[in-house]
Amino acid sequence: MTNTSKDFYSAVEGRRTFYGISSESVVSDERIEGVIKHALKHTPSEFNTQAQRVVLLLGEHHTNLWSITTETLRKIVPAENFASTEQKMNAFGNGYGTVLFFEDMALIESYQKQLPTFADNFPIWAQQSNGMLQYVVWTSLETEGFGASLQHYNPLIDDEVKQKWNIPSSWKLTAQMPFGKPIASPNEKQYQPLEERIKIFK
Repeated sequence: MTNTSKDFYSAVEGRRTFYGISSESVVSDERIEGVIKHALKHTPSEFNTQAQRVVLLLGEHHTNLWSITTETLRKIVPAENFASTEQKMNAFGNGYGTVLFFEDMALIESYQKQLPTFADNFPIWAQQSNGMLQYVVWTSLETEGFGASLQHYNPLIDDEVKQKWNIPSSWKLTAQMPFGKPIASPNEKQYQPLEERIKIFK
């Protein structure tokens, strides 16, 4: 990976939830793939299990995901309330791509058996590792000029997603990250006083 002009602290600050995104790309597909692979390779995991899994959907695969999600929600959201839901799904579908995040439960369960003392903690640690991966990918996409958001329509769409893209049965879907070129600024963010959130002893 080559260095970009944005430093780490600026990238952390700039990473926000963008709902207004377009299907215009700001870098090549090869660059997007490289960013995702770099994040997947270098994000830490519990006992170095490397149980995080990623599926990158671009083009019609991306739009198909949000069509699946829309039709799944149509079955459970009251008709009188569905207009706003459909509008949100269309906004995600209008983006350039989606990153799907998974955990390989078969691998996690194998570590539970190998290290029974920590068995109860492995699913928790796996979620923490997956959260770190989501953050690294999100911030990396922001650095490249994309806007993204983190969504959770699992487990509602799990079965159809696995069938559509031939996902291994042991992979558990944890989150979806639609991204694209930002076309609207995120809402202003309110911050609680740091003095109420941190204690320092020295």
